[in-house]
Amino acid sequence: MGIDIKNNFMPKYIVPEDKAKVVKELKSVAKKSDEVWLASDEDREGESISWHLAEVLGLDPKTTKRIVFHEITKPAIEKAVKNPRIINMDLVNAQQARQVDRLVGFELSPVLWKKNRNARWLERRKSAKCSCKVDSGERT
Repeated sequence: MGIDIKNNFMPKYIVPEDKAKVVKELKSVAKKSDEVWLASDEDREGESISWHLAEVLGLDPKTTKRIVFHEITKPAIEKAVKNPRIINMDLVNAQQARQVDRLVGFELSPVLWKKNRNARWLERRKSAKCSCKVDSGERT
């Protein structure tokens, strides 16, 4: 699962074997560079990807510049480069919390399936509104 449940649910990350060569090349380029900027989507998954890259490349997430853009056009990229920021650890932590959702789902979904064959997946409910919709039988 990538989660150490015996160590306060700490995530465990590894570089997949098929990505080891790419990571090695990125590390080599990063070492030779004066500065590395990261760019990925502006959601918690994108933020997490940038954080993972910073970690594996030995970059300080508190100082490494991060940019986001929503289209690959010259004006969009120029605007992003003029407005760099650092990695938002709140979004990274939110993405890591999703791993706990997966753990709950993997462990409890089989129990749910025994009780209800039409059930698909179990996750932590994220809001009372979602809970009310599920309880009333509406699709979310």
